Amino acid sequence: MTRSGSSLLRDPRYNKGLAFSESERDAHYLRGLLPPAVLSQQLQEKKLMMNLQQHHLPLQKYMALMDLQERNERLFYKLLIDNVEELLPIVYTPTVGEACQKYGSIFRRPQGLFISLKEKGKILEVLKNWPERSIQVIVVTDGERILGLGDLGCQCLPVTIDVGTNNEQLLKDEFYIGLRQKRATGQEYDDLLNEFMCAVKQNFGEKVLIQFEDFANHNAFSLLAKYGTTHLVFNDDIQGTAAVVLAGVVAALKILGGILVDHTFLFLGAGEAGTGIAELIALEMSKQAKAPVEETRKKIWLVDSKGLIVSSRKDTLQHFKKPWAHEHEPVKDLLNAVKAIKPTILIGSSGVGRTFTKEVIEAVSSFNERPVIMALSNPTSQSECTAEEAYTWSKGKAIFASGSPFGPVRYNGKDFVPGQANNAYIFPGFGLGLVISGTIRVHDEMLLAAAEGLAGQVTEENIEKGLIYPPFQNIRKISAHIAAKVAAKAYDLGLASRLPRPDNLVKYAESCMYSPLYRNYR
Repeated sequence: MTRSGSSLLRDPRYNKGLAFSESERDAHYLRGLLPPAVLSQQLQEKKLMMNLQQHHLPLQKYMALMDLQERNERLFYKLLIDNVEELLPIVYTPTVGEACQKYGSIFRRPQGLFISLKEKGKILEVLKNWPERSIQVIVVTDGERILGLGDLGCQCLPVTIDVGTNNEQLLKDEFYIGLRQKRATGQEYDDLLNEFMCAVKQNFGEKVLIQFEDFANHNAFSLLAKYGTTHLVFNDDIQGTAAVVLAGVVAALKILGGILVDHTFLFLGAGEAGTGIAELIALEMSKQAKAPVEETRKKIWLVDSKGLIVSSRKDTLQHFKKPWAHEHEPVKDLLNAVKAIKPTILIGSSGVGRTFTKEVIEAVSSFNERPVIMALSNPTSQSECTAEEAYTWSKGKAIFASGSPFGPVRYNGKDFVPGQANNAYIFPGFGLGLVISGTIRVHDEMLLAAAEGLAGQVTEENIEKGLIYPPFQNIRKISAHIAAKVAAKAYDLGLASRLPRPDNLVKYAESCMYSPLYRNYR
């Protein structure tokens, strides 16, 4: 660490604020640049939590946390780790949705890379501008489908591929910080993405994980198919969502009984999330029942905007919907699909709020003692139903989980605690597992291993409360177990390059995790 004086205080990676000791202040020319008090990191954290609680609006809390990250990274992550259940809804869904929508007006300091069409032919140079060399994970978006909010253009970090936006409101916004043109498509789009993917491998090596985030359906599937065989890639919306939902379903079997193939699934929404979840469930069914995946898919039905996906619609369906077109007469709406299919498990990934109506939930509850209802769409306003609606309309029978957080519900004298099918359960541990094993390709069996790892962290005590996900306050322990499962599968498949294999993968994963504790500077 070569910085000293005011440059040290201005560098968020090394700044400790009032936690610099007396000897550190002498050694690094900080005398007089700080007030005389010396505070511990714990006291700084206590003070910050008190300050955060003075803000009444979630967006204000979000901005205060981003300010902290720009001043003192370790204190930011310490605060987040120690108060994860309280602060995750601020830095993640649902508040991050509002932050993305208003990003142009709240933008203060760039925290990632912005690669636009202006950088075509120069992307390798742009990547070399990033000050860190040992990059292990890149999260990249083109901003076309942020949560369920649609096209938000250049409004996401840490790596934004800016090809323009079709959002007229943003194009007319004088504070919009992105490329002010209509969104590029076709060959122009493909060429820019290909240049980016090649430049990443050239600059950071073959083992860097590229996580695709919030790409629209038409690009999400094609990018995963195109680069899945040449790069270490992972799509959080397709694969991450699938793994976290499969984990919840596997945990719910402890309440429902039986194995996956004993149950019938109905999805509202047949985009990248819905079809990704359905495929992973079908793969796990195939593994459990030792049956071909073509057979297990028949236990899973999907409804899109035109109704139940059936074989008579096959000629007009997008390619990723075709495996789900089963033999059945046409059904135009969700309610009639529920009555016809009689699902055990109802999953919403439509991005359309309040589509699990009272009639739908009453219907699914009429032929199930304990219906599983998962309203996954984000943010809260887009959720297919609320926790209170699910518990009330099912008369307390529902096993409920959602994508956005909902508070406990009291119904008929009993307290219900809804679970949250949050991708943040999966992608940190999944990425860590890939990194610590030196894996060079993602395999479906690694996703199944991640889901099984998460489901394995659900205790009997959680199940007794109706929870199908473990408490998020244990996320680092959960992530270590998921990482170990993913790494073990990579070694078993012969895809790991980091040898020899560690004896205890859980402990090794924990040892590789970031520590937010302050370091002592000599």
